[in-house]
Amino acid sequence: MSDHHTHASSRRRLAWAFGITAAFLIAEVIGGIISGSLALLADAGHMTTDAASLALAWVAMRASERPADPRRTYGYHRFQVLAALVNGLGLFAIVIAITFEAIQRFMTPVPVMGRPMLVVAGLGLLANLAAFLILHGGDRQNINVRGATLHVASDLLGSVGAIVAALVILRTGWTPIDPILSVVVAALILRSAWQLIHRSSHILLEGAPEWLDVTVLERELVQAVPTLESVHHVHVWSLTNEHPMLTMHVTLRGDCGDPTEAVRATKQVLRETYGITHSTIEVDASGCADDDPVLSASSASPSRTV
Repeated sequence: MSDHHTHASSRRRLAWAFGITAAFLIAEVIGGIISGSLALLADAGHMTTDAASLALAWVAMRASERPADPRRTYGYHRFQVLAALVNGLGLFAIVIAITFEAIQRFMTPVPVMGRPMLVVAGLGLLANLAAFLILHGGDRQNINVRGATLHVASDLLGSVGAIVAALVILRTGWTPIDPILSVVVAALILRSAWQLIHRSSHILLEGAPEWLDVTVLERELVQAVPTLESVHHVHVWSLTNEHPMLTMHVTLRGDCGDPTEAVRATKQVLRETYGITHSTIEVDASGCADDDPVLSASSASPSRTV
């Protein structure tokens, strides 16, 4: 399946998930107000951010399809990573809001109507489950889609928590279960939020892909390409999870023949073994130019001012 087809499929899935989430949101707000349930209101607030995050993810995916230009020479793929970071921060804000409201409910308990709460939470579970299954079938490597899926998954947990709370209230009348389960759900959301923020920040900070060991890559390239003497100055980063990029220097053996063939063979290994389709390789014919003390001094103390 081509990247374009996968991209279009993920975009359609985001649109469908947004439609389901937005359609159910109003019903859950009304149900939360009528029943007096914090778990439902917290879940409704979460679904509001879900709808916003799904819309943001869709917009980011559309923006990433714009072609590269002289000012954005790598294109607009990073819009998706920015959207994932915003979604992670949104999840973190939800955790704070739910926890704060739960503390208030512990200090000042309010009556909760278990039956309306159970009905609305059950419908919410079905809506969230449908949206989750739609997104789960999309591109799991895309951090933007992953962020939207985490939003829906955490809301799915919120619906489960509300259902459990409603059943306990109907059977025992013990209303503190409502804020207690809200805090439990918030803790689960916090874990997902931290993972999403960590991964998106790592990409934005030009970190090497988490699955790649640069030392192993250097050694395996020399073993796989007989004409390579050594590999050094390796820099690996990602535009998105699906688009790793690399620059590096290589030195060649004396009998290597055509340097272009050596570079071509190295690029083939990078593409087939590591999935790195964009690489820039500099051949050091007589020493590494970047090790020149004059260049090192000039790069450390640039003379041009901005």
